[in-house]
Amino acid sequence: MALSAGSRAGLALLGLVCLSSLCFCTARGDGHSLSYNVTITPKPRAGDSWCEIQGHVDGNVFLSYNRGGSKVQSVSPLAEMVKATNAWGTQAETLRDIGDLLKEQLPDVTPENHTARDPLTLQVTVTCQCEDSGRTSGSWQFGFNGQMCLHFDSEDGHWTVVHPAGRRMKEKWENDRAVTSFFKRVSMGDCRAWLQDFLVHWQKMLKTTASPTTAPPAAPSRATALKPIAWIITWILPMVLTYFIITGILSWVLYRNRPQDIRPRNPQSAVPSR
Repeated sequence: MALSAGSRAGLALLGLVCLSSLCFCTARGDGHSLSYNVTITPKPRAGDSWCEIQGHVDGNVFLSYNRGGSKVQSVSPLAEMVKATNAWGTQAETLRDIGDLLKEQLPDVTPENHTARDPLTLQVTVTCQCEDSGRTSGSWQFGFNGQMCLHFDSEDGHWTVVHPAGRRMKEKWENDRAVTSFFKRVSMGDCRAWLQDFLVHWQKMLKTTASPTTAPPAAPSRATALKPIAWIITWILPMVLTYFIITGILSWVLYRNRPQDIRPRNPQSAVPSR
């Protein structure tokens, strides 16, 4: 059965509305991330630990650990909620292994132009992120003295040198299966399992408008002042663009399906010439 011009236009409009709604719903999805910031100081000051680690959920600190201590310390209500889980207990072992491996590998990946008299600190961040679709990704970042030098994508095993100081590190690790496998296992295995276990307890708290570990700012910052602009760019402009696209396509459909001129032709034109 052939559809009328109005029906076809209505279906086209419905399809575009559904497509735009799907895009906006995906943009508003709330994924969660779990990350651990590791600091390795080969020659710490008296009383300081050579390995310090902070755990973050969605950017908020929830635990701390140092290689000199025997337990992971909770520093937020989020941590208190999951201290009784098995995942909390396995963290300490893995975090200890991370610190030991990085300290062991540090002499071999130190930049060539580094001198022994200069203090050197290795900063590492391991992250796993779970999207609302269920897809999980993982990565590592490595840097010296605050300068990020190397990025490792745990999904495809790709190494990216961000700063020349990371070249030696990349050359050493990209051909070391044991190290690469360890990085993948921690970010795509351990970290992902912890995040999934923790989210069971964290879902309600993470959905609150204000984070319990984030204090309200004393004065509006530049980032806060820019929020309305970011909101306009993120939501208003795409909606306006979608409106014009829908209007243009709808006009084109109506034009293509406009009623044809059905008036009879000039009778004289129908008389065959002799």
